[in-house]
Amino acid sequence: MTELIAVAVITVLAVISPGADFAMVVRNSYLYGRATGVLAAVGVAAGVLVHVTYTMLGVGLLIAHSTGLFTVIKLVGAAYLVYIGIRTFRARGDVEVDLENKSALTPLAALRTGFLTNVLNPKTTLFVVSTFTQVVRPDTPAAQQAAYGLFMSFAHLAWFALVAVLFSQDRLRTAMLRGQKVINKAIGSVLAGLGISLAFAPSH
Repeated sequence: MTELIAVAVITVLAVISPGADFAMVVRNSYLYGRATGVLAAVGVAAGVLVHVTYTMLGVGLLIAHSTGLFTVIKLVGAAYLVYIGIRTFRARGDVEVDLENKSALTPLAALRTGFLTNVLNPKTTLFVVSTFTQVVRPDTPAAQQAAYGLFMSFAHLAWFALVAVLFSQDRLRTAMLRGQKVINKAIGSVLAGLGISLAFAPSH
């Protein structure tokens, strides 16, 4: 039970800590609507399952302890965030976009933004690897470890789906769209800033 509580507490704290996933879901929700925001949340949750899978297979430790491989993942993830950040920063602020608008993200693109943001984030790698190596015992049954992984994924899905619902509320979304030009620059700066800080963060 102690192991379960530890995994739950660490996961919840990690999920609600603002970061790239949060910024991406907020961006998709207010710009493109609730469905697109929720799909980004699904993408984030799918990304977590990737981290859990390779960690359970033992590849996570290799990534965490291989400076070269870890650095490559870190730089690719940083470049992706900077790219999305610049695109958001430069987006026109005088056009309302929504799911009916041709400029809206397709469902696959919405999933992809959440998935890539999470799966290319080395901080999530370290979160999952450290949780499984420091909290989960080596003799914990594989099925139980898988259940922990599913919980991590579900926690991300539930939290970021809630974020998507909040930031796609009509009143809040309308207010944000009125100030779209400024908010685009703010969110774009946050995403690009996270990417830059990620790129220059220590490898371990």
